[in-house]
Amino acid sequence: MKEPVGKIFSITQKNTPVPGCTISSQEFQKNGYAFSYFSMAAHTDISAESYAYPKWLHVVAGTLTIYTPDGILQILQTGDSILTPRHIPISMKADIDTIYSELTLQEESTMNDIIKEGNVFQLANLVPYQDGKIINMDIISDPKLKFVVMSLAAGTGLSEHAAPGEALVFALDGTATITYEGTPLTIHKGETIKFAAGARHAVQADDNFKMALLLTLK
Repeated sequence: MKEPVGKIFSITQKNTPVPGCTISSQEFQKNGYAFSYFSMAAHTDISAESYAYPKWLHVVAGTLTIYTPDGILQILQTGDSILTPRHIPISMKADIDTIYSELTLQEESTMNDIIKEGNVFQLANLVPYQDGKIINMDIISDPKLKFVVMSLAAGTGLSEHAAPGEALVFALDGTATITYEGTPLTIHKGETIKFAAGARHAVQADDNFKMALLLTLK
């Protein structure tokens, strides 16, 4: 992964659209998976492509219209995600400045049954809050990659631990204190942090907090 470790950053600030242009920036490509950021200036588009595997698209800011040969498939707003259908040409258009992330999966990727190709969903809505509890949902669970959504009720947390691979944490709701290699950092909704493989970290929910975790495994 290319982002510096242990630093909180904003995807929108790092991927500002350029008038008349579409821009892509690959964060990692590993074990058959790839994760990238895209910025599309207002009134730009990406021509139709079809794949044997789905892609997870998540709109960080803006509006993204998804087309198939039959017309509009879905219109995604800020915070919306979609798993693109396989073997169908998909094109995209941005009517306003738009930033989104894209995770390229594998044909055999193991997805949670709650996620259906072509349907729009919000990661933050997949798991509820429950007082005093931490709720975890695996979206993708493969030997080489995990993608997880979690809710942490205010006052709960994850004790210090280390993961075997690099990870990105996306704050979906609320505020938390992430202690990375002994340094406490405050993360807010809309911000992201990268962990190095084997780095010690802990999470404490300052108020109700939801996050998504993208973890690459060796």
